[in-house]
Amino acid sequence: MKTIKLILCLICLFCLQQAFSQIKPIVRKTVKPPINKSKFYLFLLVGQSNMAGRGKVESVDTLPNPKVLTLNSRGEWEVAKDPIHFDRSYAGVGPGLTFGKLMAEADTSIYIGLIPCAVGGSSINAWLPAVDTAKTGKNYKVAILRTRTAIQSGTLKGVIWHQGETDCTAKGVVNYQEKLNKVVNGFRTDLKNPTLTFIAGELPAFQTQQPDKEKKMQFNPYVAQINTTLQNLKSILANFDYVVATDTDHIGDYLHFNATSARIMGQRYANLMLKSIKQQGAIK
Repeated sequence: MKTIKLILCLICLFCLQQAFSQIKPIVRKTVKPPINKSKFYLFLLVGQSNMAGRGKVESVDTLPNPKVLTLNSRGEWEVAKDPIHFDRSYAGVGPGLTFGKLMAEADTSIYIGLIPCAVGGSSINAWLPAVDTAKTGKNYKVAILRTRTAIQSGTLKGVIWHQGETDCTAKGVVNYQEKLNKVVNGFRTDLKNPTLTFIAGELPAFQTQQPDKEKKMQFNPYVAQINTTLQNLKSILANFDYVVATDTDHIGDYLHFNATSARIMGQRYANLMLKSIKQQGAIK
């Protein structure tokens, strides 16, 4: 009788192992980029924590598309799986992976390369270019260096940006539009791509009500001002657009997108990016 029970237990254990193996994430795997640079479309991911991702990683976020690669912290290409950012040890699901998968699905003849450079808590000042390189924002410098590494293997097609939470203050919104304009033109100039598509993300409505130290909800009027900046820049800059953040939710902190909402934002980024590069005849 004990032998039968042992056999049954072993069978159950084997079945469980088989079931879990179906959703077990692959080990991070470095790969060689495709030989044809013109078929390797690169996208720069910049901003702060909602681009880097703070959503909870689930099995769907670890299922790879072998044609979606990401540039890791060592400057090597690997098959993308969340978290693709490494700004914090607790980086999670952001919009990047969903964006990359949808871009790859839109044209199966190409590969997608993601260049994650977002840094949680970063002010727009950390992203400012400058004629005097000593005054250039530290995050901007890193993004330019990583992108120059990436374009040795592929062709840069666009930038997706989500930032503004740190600057949602009376002081922070002053000259924010001028600064973001400089960021966009800086990337286009330094990466020698004057028509580079740049798509920003709105700040979500849930950020307009945030708890203070005593956990009392306080209204933040500056969220709307950041979003108005995006609307204004769309009418000023060519190849600039923004995705809305409607119908999104947070992880419980009134600040960060949950995983579902991050994926929704990724879909919206992909839709606008596809529209832009189709107009340029760069994708089917």
